Amino acid sequence: MSIAIKRNYGKYFFKKSNINFIRLFLIYFFSISCNFSYAQNEKITIKNCYDGDTCTTTDNEKIRLACIDTPEIKGKRADPEKAKYVRDYLNSLIKGQEIKIRRITFDRYGRTVAELYKNKKNIQKHLVDLGLAKVYKKYAYQCNWSKNYLIN
Repeated sequence: MSIAIKRNYGKYFFKKSNINFIRLFLIYFFSISCNFSYAQNEKITIKNCYDGDTCTTTDNEKIRLACIDTPEIKGKRADPEKAKYVRDYLNSLIKGQEIKIRRITFDRYGRTVAELYKNKKNIQKHLVDLGLAKVYKKYAYQCNWSKNYLIN
C-alpha cells in the first residue's frame, strides 16, 4: 500500500459523519473493558442487619440499603420497638443467605450504599410495600423503583 493510498484512507475514515460513530464505539469499548463493579450485580452473604437499613456482609462490608429510611434504634428520633421489629424481619429474610447486590456509592460513614435482591425481588421495595420502610426522598433518584412511590 502506497503512502498516497494510506492518506486517502485516513481522510475517508475520519470524515465528520464517522467521528460520532468512532466516539460512541470508544465509549462503549472502554465502558465494557473496565471493571465497573458498581454497575454489576454480584452475590454476597449477609452476616447480620443492625437495623432496618444497615447490614453487614460476611466480608465485614457495611451496607446501607439505598433509597429507604427505617425507624432508628437509638437517638433523638428513635422508635426502638418498631426499629427492632423491622430489623428482625430483615434478618429473617436475608441473614445468612446469599443475595445479589447492586452497589451505588458510599455514604459519609464509609458504608456501601446499595440495592439488595433476593430471588429477583428488591428488598428495599419489599420493605416499603409492607409499610416497614419509607422512601428516602433525598436519595430516591438512586433507585428506579422508588420514583413510583413519590407524591409531588
